[in-house]
Amino acid sequence: MSINDALSVLKAEQQRIESQIKQLDAAITGLRGIGKGSRVGSRKNRMSAAGRARIAAAQRARWAKLKAAKKK
Repeated sequence: MSINDALSVLKAEQQRIESQIKQLDAAITGLRGIGKGSRVGSRKNRMSAAGRARIAAAQRARWAKLKAAKKK
């Protein structure tokens, strides 16, 4: 096998590998879009101040109940 033959084999291998890399890049690009949903703009679920206040009051009541049970 001459050097020219070896170079042509290596060039063919390089082209095959580059083709596979392009296919992998396309697959990765396609997978990045999965799971993000179809919404145009992302919205965060936000809780109102009143909702937070109700949750905080309920938690304070639970703590008070536990604290009262420890004193007995």
